[in-house]
Formats: sequence, structure tokens, C-alpha cells
Amino acid sequence: MASTDDALAIVGLILAIKKLIKPKRYRTVWCKNWLRKREQYSHINLLNELRFAPKDWHNYLRMDEETYLKLLSMVTPFIRKRDTVMRQAIPPHERLTATLRFLATGRSYEDLKYTTIISPQALGVIIPENM
Repeated sequence: MASTDDALAIVGLILAIKKLIKPKRYRTVWCKNWLRKREQYSHINLLNELRFAPKDWHNYLRMDEETYLKLLSMVTPFIRKRDTVMRQAIPPHERLTATLRFLATGRSYEDLKYTTIISPQALGVIIPENM
């Protein structure tokens, strides 16, 4: 009789412990769909339009286009990353522009993600690397 009570107590304890342990949640989405459309919605399209308005270009990046292109050519070897099997690397001009916008505006990574179409986690790596 005692062994049956002990067995029931052990089974009850095991069931209680299993109920306390939360099942592992798997990520349902690797990357948000709108972040995948970086080429379509990115600030780079805006920069292409701003080339025709030098004052607006200067207001956006706090430097003229010539200085930007010179800076880009100087830092490209240091900030270029390679594509992987999992995803394409963020190009150097997008990395530099995101860093310059951060320095020019002081906006948070969470806020910059909407104009750069780069995740805040990636911005948190890119911007300190580039500074």
C-alpha cells in the first residue's frame, strides 16, 4: 500500500514539474517581410532623388555629395561584409548612410529602422562598427 502511494506521489510530482516547465518557443518569422524589401523602400532611393537637390542632400547627411562619395571610397574596404548562404550583406553605402543619419539626427535605432529598412539589432552592430 505504501509503495502505491509513493508511486502516485512520484507520478503527481513529475506531472507538476512538467507543467511548470515551459515548452521552447520557436521563432516563427526569421525576418519581417517589409525588412526584406530593403532595395524597394530604403533611404538609398531617397538619396538618388536628393542628388538633384544639393541643399536637401546636405540637410539629409550634413555633407555634400562629393564629400560623401570620397568618405565612402575611403571606408568601403573597412565596412564591407560578405554575403552568406543565409542572407545578403548590407552594402557599404547603406551602412555608411545609416551611421551618418544616426550621427546627424541622434535618433534611436528603433526609429532609424523605418527610414533605413535595417533591423534595430543590425543597426546596433553597424553603427558602433562604423564609428
